[in-house]
Amino acid sequence: MKTIQTTNAPAAIGPYAQGKVVNGLLFASGQVPLDPISGEVVGQEIREQTKQVLQNIQGILQEAGVSFEAVVKTTCFLKDMNDFVAFNEVYATAFKKPYPARSAVEVARLPKDVLVEIEVIAVVQ
Repeated sequence: MKTIQTTNAPAAIGPYAQGKVVNGLLFASGQVPLDPISGEVVGQEIREQTKQVLQNIQGILQEAGVSFEAVVKTTCFLKDMNDFVAFNEVYATAFKKPYPARSAVEVARLPKDVLVEIEVIAVVQ
């Protein structure tokens, strides 16, 4: 088992790792739209926040030696399902066909009252 730790994604804001590699799979903790340097929330609307979340995920994937193409499953948490179309527009800039499996759910509240959180599972060679 390997722990993933990078400065290209926000430091954990609780007792968890940014990611763990186990048996060839990366399990990345959910990422929210925090700037990795300042720790502040980036953006007021769903597009901006989703873009930052994807940048944070990219940092974790890179640290594990892979890219978005290695992602096999995402779980997406949205504060408001009315943001789903705009969220999808930005999400599609990172994930290409064949797309990973995905779940997307509306939740009552996310850390720091952000609008989106995404976690990923990826294959690492």
